[in-house]
Parts: sequence; C-alpha cells; structure tokens
Amino acid sequence: MIQTVALYALPVIFAITLHEAAHGYAARHFGDNTAWMMGRVTLNPLKHIDPFGTILLPLILVLIGSPIILGAAKPVPVRFGNLRNPKRDMIWVALAGPAANIVMALAWGVGLYLLEGLGVTEQFFLKMCQGGVLVNVVLFAFNLFPLPPLDGGRILVGLLPIKQAMLVSRVEPFGFFIVIALVFTGFVNTLWMQPLMALTYTVLNLLLSPLAALIR
Repeated sequence: MIQTVALYALPVIFAITLHEAAHGYAARHFGDNTAWMMGRVTLNPLKHIDPFGTILLPLILVLIGSPIILGAAKPVPVRFGNLRNPKRDMIWVALAGPAANIVMALAWGVGLYLLEGLGVTEQFFLKMCQGGVLVNVVLFAFNLFPLPPLDGGRILVGLLPIKQAMLVSRVEPFGFFIVIALVFTGFVNTLWMQPLMALTYTVLNLLLSPLAALIR
C-alpha cells in the first residue's frame, strides 16, 4: 500500500488540481468569476482537496478491494446564471475538466516514452508515468458518466431540450450517492468505465504512436 501511495500521490494531486482549475478557468472565460474570486482557480492542491472524496473514498475502495479506485475533489463553484449563454456555456465549462485529464494523460505518456528513450530503467519513475496515464483516464471516463453532478451530467443537461434538462437537473442533489451505489454494484465499471477507458487508451496510443515509433 505504501508503494502504491508513493507511485500515485503525485499523479492524483496533479489530476484533481488541474481538473478543477480547468473548470474555474473555463467559467471565468465564459463570464462567471465566482471561482476566481473565491481563490479556487489555482494550482494549489490544498484548495481542491475534499476530506471524503479525495481521501476517505479512495481508501475505502482500496480496503474493500474494488477494481476501480475513484476519488473526487472539492467542486469548483460555478454560477451558471452568470455565464453569457448558460445552457451552451455550461457544456464547455463541464468539458474543461475531462479535457484537462486527457491532456495530462498525454503528458504522462510522453514522459514515459522520453524516459525509455533516454535509457532510464528505474521502475519507480516508469510506473509513475504509467500511473499518471491510468489516473487521468479513469478520471476522464468517470467524470463523463451522464448523471449530475458529474461533468457528464452537466453536459447532458446542456444538450437536452429545456423540459428534459430540468428533469435531469433535479437528480443533482442525490446524483453523487446514486453514482457511488452504481460503482459498488459494478454497473459503472462494467457498462461505462471499461468500454470508455478502452476507447480512450486506443486514442491515446494512436496519438502517441509517432513518438513511440521515433524513440523505439
């Protein structure tokens, strides 16, 4: 467990910090300064750590032997009514977090190939890069699950007609507990995470293939 924590601590901190900061930057770009004024648009991880979602939830999942280890940061406050075009812009604000995770997954992948190209054989650094890719792919896939308050739920609300969007948005106060229940039953892992993660890895490998061919 100590080895696992040592390998994943840095990737997880970067993943959740940049994910939340990206939401804040996007919200500010589209007209809402709430997160900016509250000091949440920052790369300081302490501003984004949530005691339950960031620490207790992953620990519980490790202890029960869950195949998927999930975590969550403190959500960045966004007042969608302040956005210039709330229904449209909430989609971009929600997408900013998962997009940041994809960029980080690519960065960790590039780091892995560069280390291999430089002849680095220290397994700690190689496995940290692999862990960085995994952590960000997991966060990308999990956050796109189409249920509020996850990013995928916000995207769904933004895409649906007003009447249907209002119905879906009413789930938000209970959405996190529903998602956790679906995680424990295996529904999210089997029917959502595994297919989307496999597709994401395929895309990442395709994007990284020129670098891989150059180094190898």
